[in-house]
Order: sequence, then structure tokens, then C-alpha cells
Amino acid sequence: MSQSLYKSNLYKPSLLAVAISSFVAYSGITSAANSSAIPQLSEAKSSVLATSCEGLSSLLTASNTVINSVETVAKGTLKLGNSDVEEHCLVKGKMHERIGDVDGKSYAIGFEMRLPKKWNGRFLYQANGGLDGAVRTAEGAMGGGPLTGALLQGFAVISSDAGHDKSIPTFAYDPQARLDYGYQAVAKLTPMAKTVIHQVYGKGPDRSYFAGCSNGGRHAMVAATRYANDYDGFLVGAPGYRLPLAAVASIAGAQVYASVPDTDKKDLKTAFTLAERTTVSKAILAKCDALDGVKDDMIQDFKSCQTAFSIQTDVATCKAERDGSCLTQPQKNAIDSIFKGVTTSNGKRFYSSFPYDAGINNSDQMMWEYSAPIERDSGAVAMIFNTPPVELKDYSIRNFDGADFVWKANIDDLVAKVNAVSGVYKESAMSFMAQPTPQNMSTLRDNGGKIMVYHGVSDAIFSVQDTEAWYQALDAENNGHANDFAQFYPVPGMGHCRGGQATDQFDMLTPLVAWVEKGQKPKQVIATARGEGNPGGVNDELPASWSANRTRPLCPYPSVATYDGKGDVERAQSFACKAPQSM
Repeated sequence: MSQSLYKSNLYKPSLLAVAISSFVAYSGITSAANSSAIPQLSEAKSSVLATSCEGLSSLLTASNTVINSVETVAKGTLKLGNSDVEEHCLVKGKMHERIGDVDGKSYAIGFEMRLPKKWNGRFLYQANGGLDGAVRTAEGAMGGGPLTGALLQGFAVISSDAGHDKSIPTFAYDPQARLDYGYQAVAKLTPMAKTVIHQVYGKGPDRSYFAGCSNGGRHAMVAATRYANDYDGFLVGAPGYRLPLAAVASIAGAQVYASVPDTDKKDLKTAFTLAERTTVSKAILAKCDALDGVKDDMIQDFKSCQTAFSIQTDVATCKAERDGSCLTQPQKNAIDSIFKGVTTSNGKRFYSSFPYDAGINNSDQMMWEYSAPIERDSGAVAMIFNTPPVELKDYSIRNFDGADFVWKANIDDLVAKVNAVSGVYKESAMSFMAQPTPQNMSTLRDNGGKIMVYHGVSDAIFSVQDTEAWYQALDAENNGHANDFAQFYPVPGMGHCRGGQATDQFDMLTPLVAWVEKGQKPKQVIATARGEGNPGGVNDELPASWSANRTRPLCPYPSVATYDGKGDVERAQSFACKAPQSM
């Protein structure tokens, strides 16, 4: 369906149509009238590599590319959970070698490709998290402690360092390295990878996918708009699609915590201790746990919870010394201002609010709020997102004091600089890190592509409410029919990409492929807790009262997992995705 038809008055639904559409969404039925105009893509076809990996060395060539090595990886050398990865070829190389004009350092886009002997005809671009800077194993594994992944399923997979070989922010003094990190490495690696695949298998990939979490989720969101013609499906986890602003918000939050009386700046948890966070978590559960029909230490209806819970009235105010069972009024004000969304000096929120959730006492939440502003966000903001970057002697990270940067930072100035250009830095951070118009995915939609997005409700660095706002804007752009090609899955209790008081182990790649290639839109995704004995790794933050393998349905927004009133509360079968109370 063309963009003009989606946006025309003729396609705007009546109130009755909206009501019918809402019922259809909640019941999991696909509306044929809305979906039929979107092309249905064909299924990928498998192939077998007949030659040896080593025999490929002299055959693989691509523009601006050096192939460093090609070798055989035997079955079982790599494992995912309890599963052996089948025999495959490992190709290592680099693209666009050069010397930086500003710092005189060497740069290239390093990569590895893993090419199965038994290939399923699919290609996956594995986008990595953090500052990139390292070529991680190209296995394409997503979702908590993953039990499956793209390589295990027979995909050809690529992983890269996004154009710099160290995971430290000093790379960003080079203007091109900034652009490669932001979006241009994908544009260079994608055609190269497809060329190599064609040389290896005698044909290019039938279907191409893109997946990542955190900064990898940002990469995926950017690719879904900039490179929608190159990929058919996108699996997006915890997308920091406005990462520069989120990093500035993290620094602003640290300054707010530091303003709480008797707080030690060298130990920010003194502003809001683990004991106090646990008290607040219990208060949130007391108000919100039963909104989905059962008390089970999980808050499925996180939107209704934001109305039901108030830190000002539902947590005791200390009348004497702090003892972990109460909060002082200055603490309440500080915490509430952070969760409502930090602001510039004129009171304007520049990033997002965060939801109150049971995971407010997760170790992941505390790390992102207390340690990360000093140890991670300071350098990223100062060198990558500031335009121009801060002056740094010899471009060496050893000459940078993160704490000093955070405590002296003027938030108004930081917000301005992530939107600025200067001298050789021709694109602002918000230009090279974010999509130009994140709500416009018309190319993906009109090509028959699909996107599935998941985000932990207790994520403390990238807010699930920011992703919710993106999905609402996408839905408005498509006149209420975004779910014809896009789904958003909030994950209750989960921290950043994984962990927390959550069922955080799930496979979204398989349903994404089924949706793209067979038209089978997911009604839900089953997620499992990683308790004792879990082959994907044990999550040590699970409540002792939970079954070690508790399951829950993850529900496409805006539906929520609701208890049926009679089944086993440890099993997903006892819950159904229904409209939330807040609707």
C-alpha cells in the first residue's frame, strides 16, 4: 500500500472501525482487509556449500575489502545453550582502511562472517551494543540467556566493530569514525556481505534480517528507516534510538541524585539505597501487582501502574532518621523528577519519562543510574555526542576525568551540543545516531518487511516509554494500522536487554521469520525465567518464590498478559493477551 493511501482521508477509520480494529488486535486475529495490501514475501530456500572453507580464500573479493582469513569451524566448537552449532566457514576481514585526518590513528571496519555449510538461505546482520569497537562472535543470539540464534538456525551472520577497534570513546575525534559508528558502517558492510554470500553459495540471500539490542537496537532502528530496501525483517531490543539524549539524561539524573542531602558523590547509591529501593519496589507491587488479575511479583499492566502508584503518597515519609523503610521528602522529590523525565533549565523534558516498576531495585537499574553516568556516559557524551568533542591531550582516555565532567556539566549546554555541528564535524550526534523520522517506516511496510521490538519495563538507561512513544507515533503515521507490519513487546520487570525480576528468555527470531516469509503474525511470544539449571545462564535476581522455569506470554502492545483466574500461575497457558485497564 502506498504511503499516500495510508495517509489519505479515505483510509482514516471511523470510530466503529477503530473499535473493531482494537478487538482484532487484542484477539490476535489478523485483519485481512488491512494486511492484504502489504506484499507477502516468499520463503527462503536452503542451500549446501559443496567446497571446503579454505578453498574459498582465493575466490572472495569485494570492493574496498581485505579478506584476512577463511577457516573451517567444526561442529560443536561453538555452543548455544546445550546445542552444538553446525560446521561453518569463518571469514575475517576489514574494509576501508585509512588514517584519521584529525588524530592520525589507523581506522578500518573490522568484521567476521560465519557461513554455514548447510545454509537456510537467510542473512542476518548482528548489530552489537555499547560503543562497538570489537568484532563479537557472529552467532546472532538474542533474548535474555538465549537458547537459539541465527547461526544455530542456519543463517549466514555478520558481526563488525562498526569502524574502530577499541571500545573507548576516543575514536570519535575522527569525523568519519563517528559516521561509521552511527550508520555508515552498515551501508558499507551490507553489500560486501551479500557479495561474499553470492560468491560462496552461488546466490545471494533470499531473505535478510537485522538484529541487535541496546546500541545494537539503535543500529536496527536506524537500519529500518535508512536501509529498509536491504533487509526484510528487523528484531530490535531496548532501542536507544535517541541515545545521545538518553546519555545526557543519565548525567542529569546523576546530578539530581547528588543533590539529595547527605549524598556522597563518590557513592551515589547513598542518595537512594538498595534497602530504600526495595521498600519502593514493594510499594509498587502492592498497588500494581494485582492489576493483571493475580499477585505474582510481576506487573504486566505497566501503563495502569503509573496512575495507580504515587511515590509521594504510597511510600512512607521518614519522620526521623533514614532506616530503609521510608524516604525523606527531598528523596521523593528527586526520584520523582528523574522518573518523570529530567529537564533543561526552562523545565522542558528533553528525553523521556521512566515507568515505576517492580525492578526499581534490580542491580542493573542501580548500575545504570549510579555508575554508568560517571564510567560510561561521561566519555560518550564528551567525545562522541558533543560537537565539537572536548579537548583531550593526545586523544588519550587517560587524560579524561569522567566524574569531573559529570559534576561540572551544564545540561542545557550538553543538549545543545548533541544537536550541533562544528568545523569538520558536519553531522550532529542526533543526525548520525538517530533516524531522521523514526515514525516513517513506509519503505519497510511497502516492501512487505516486518519489525518486532522488545524493551524491558525496568530498563534504566533507555526508557520503555520512549519506545512506546515511538510506536504510538508509528501507529498514528499509519492511521492505526502499524500492527500490520510492526509489533512492540514490553517485558515486565526486565532490565536493559536482560535480567531483573523477569521472564527474560525468549526467541523472537523464529516468529519474525514466520511473519516475514509466511504471513503468520505473532499473537504472543512465550518467555521463560532463567532459574536454577537453565542452560542459557541463571538469573540470580529471580524471587525465591518463583518456579525455576516460570513462563509468561509477552504480549504485543497495547495488550497485556492477564490471568485467567484458575490456572497454574507459573505457566504461560494461564494468561491471555487482553486490553489493559488503562484503555
